Amino acid sequence: MMNCGLLSEKNVPVPLKSISVEVLVQDHVATVSSTLQYVNEEERPLEALFVLPLPADAAVCHFSAKIGEQEIVAEVQDRETARDQYDDAVSSGQQAFLLEESAESPDVFRLSVGCLSAGQNAAVTIIYATELAVQADHSLRFCLPAVLNPRYTPAGSAAGIVSEISSGAVPYTLTLSVHVSSPKPISKLESNCTLDPLVFLHSDHTQATVNLSPGHMFDKDVELFVYYQDTHQPSAIVEAGVTTAPPGSLMRDPVVMINLYPEFPEEVMKSLATRGEFVFVVDRSGSMRDMMHHGKGAQKRIESAKDTLLLLLKSLPMGCYFNIYGFGSNFKSFFPQSVEYNQDTMDQALKRVKEMQADMGGTEILQPLKHIYSQRCYPDHPRQLFIFTDGEVGNTKAVLDLVKSHAHSHRCFSFGIGEGASAALITGMAREGSGHAQFITDNDRMQPKVMQSLRFALQPAVVNISVDWILPDGVTVDTLSPPISVLFQGQRALIYAQLKGESSGGSEGTVTVKYSLKDQPVTNQLHFCLKPTEETGWSLWTMRCSSCVTWWPSLRLIMKACSKNDLRFRLSIHRLAARTLIRSLEKEERSGAAGVEGIRSRMVELSVQAGVSSVHTAFIAVNKDSRQTVKGPLLQRRVPTHAPGCIPLMGSVSLPESDCWDTEDVYGLPEEEDFSNFDGMCYGSSRMADSSSSVGREVERLWIELVRLAQCFSTLVLGTPQHCTFCMSPLSDLEFLLMSS
Repeated sequence: MMNCGLLSEKNVPVPLKSISVEVLVQDHVATVSSTLQYVNEEERPLEALFVLPLPADAAVCHFSAKIGEQEIVAEVQDRETARDQYDDAVSSGQQAFLLEESAESPDVFRLSVGCLSAGQNAAVTIIYATELAVQADHSLRFCLPAVLNPRYTPAGSAAGIVSEISSGAVPYTLTLSVHVSSPKPISKLESNCTLDPLVFLHSDHTQATVNLSPGHMFDKDVELFVYYQDTHQPSAIVEAGVTTAPPGSLMRDPVVMINLYPEFPEEVMKSLATRGEFVFVVDRSGSMRDMMHHGKGAQKRIESAKDTLLLLLKSLPMGCYFNIYGFGSNFKSFFPQSVEYNQDTMDQALKRVKEMQADMGGTEILQPLKHIYSQRCYPDHPRQLFIFTDGEVGNTKAVLDLVKSHAHSHRCFSFGIGEGASAALITGMAREGSGHAQFITDNDRMQPKVMQSLRFALQPAVVNISVDWILPDGVTVDTLSPPISVLFQGQRALIYAQLKGESSGGSEGTVTVKYSLKDQPVTNQLHFCLKPTEETGWSLWTMRCSSCVTWWPSLRLIMKACSKNDLRFRLSIHRLAARTLIRSLEKEERSGAAGVEGIRSRMVELSVQAGVSSVHTAFIAVNKDSRQTVKGPLLQRRVPTHAPGCIPLMGSVSLPESDCWDTEDVYGLPEEEDFSNFDGMCYGSSRMADSSSSVGREVERLWIELVRLAQCFSTLVLGTPQHCTFCMSPLSDLEFLLMSS
């Protein structure tokens, strides 16, 4: 296995110094932007490679690099073309940046930063959108992956990006700020990490902001749980397209995201199944000896898996069938075949589970699954497969294809054990197996998650699912999501659809989901407005110390932007819809369907058009304006992986030591920027917007008012502070930072 770490030699400086993360949560969707700060402290030019984790279903939609005052925005291109362009640029001494998705697992990306001159800084920004998963306690979970576990690659498998993962201590720092906005009031926000107090921005509690407390050790995933009032309410969000996109294209037309929460008849739910075959598959590979996380009181992953399994075993209905498999480099089962669940067999199983150890070698999950699928099913006892693993496999897509090929004979419920478990594997197995996924990262939330999965497994299978649309004359719909194959009581089902044409009069649409549950027909219906949801637009201005990169939450200021037209932070629904369609095309391609080249071409076309990454494309940025090429042999440094994330920090401004802050010191828009779409964003130019235009004057006025307000605020609250609270740097080192939706 190739080591991704840079710490193989003692005293070798690591080029990645810090990661700053901004999260904008809008109802059920999060837009995340990370800025990774690189510094080449060596005496020779440098190439830095960084393998980073992202959520499995994230739509990566922006990638840029800032060197000095120059910002280079990456383009999405065909993967091979992008690689060739990167190699050509680096070999000729040009600065280049490449971001590509792993072909083996969609939750792993590789970032290549090429040709940093000695002493040079580079800030790389990645922005992505992701859906928030509904939890057993009705909260919405956001996870910033900080831990990327090394993935076991089975013998004979091609080594790819996942084989480059290594873990270890990380020398870079993390700052994190979260803004939550929703039509529904926000009840609370919880985390597995220490947060500053939650600040509500409106009296109706529909907007709030919170920061990760200073001093966070970036050694574990950052989990945030958002609680809304009336979470389980069906909703529809219609997002307007871009008028400059080609007519009839996905990015031109409106896209609707439907959130459905099926409610089953009460009489049906009272008679949950007491039959079934429950097959438990436990990862006993060597990596399960690792700790759940790096905090205090953490237990080993294998112990957490055993606790989870013991809870399930004690909760099964009498008269069902069950069996337990352990796997590593090989596999073995408790019983030759599934046995009836009674007091005697339960006692035998409980005793053997307590004796299980993580002593079976590598993570070969394909073979036990193939064996289980080859076993005959028991009549009138539908098979329910429960899988417990830390997800450290390198052949994720092969596993998912196998589960999908047997979806007709079972349901798959997966549990990711410990931090860094592959979200692509855990959520993918549940999705392909018409089941449900859970992530167990500590003991506090384990029991409700386990019992929810068991309730879902005992719930009768929903069959004959159909989705119908009623729309005004002149409007048609293209459903972009794959057909719904599973529904659970109160669990969200998502549908993305493209709306085409113009309404001749009506302004309302209706989506109807019909299905059968225990031979009883059920209908759920949602009415929604066809008018795109109004963009409220907002900007988040903060101050931070440029010396210690610490945010000053007491100086957080919220203000309206001039406009809402920055496409990097709009179009989240379009990009998630494009990502959903791309994933469906990838599955179709892997299945060996006819016209593979046509499928691949469509994927590349959609990826480029939507600006969303795929397995066949990559983001590429080349600094073609550098005045001189980098000369001399190029060092290659691999940044150790424990973490990454993402933020919308578009620029900064240093405040001079003066009672009057000059707007010339503010980074604003480049001269050639089209101010008709200006939204108050800070793009990294050396001067403000042209004050001869009305928009330019308004922007300048806003900047001056902001500076005065911040100065007054700091004086009133802090008593004219002279130093940063955290590192005691002088106030002149404070910077303004801006994020906009």
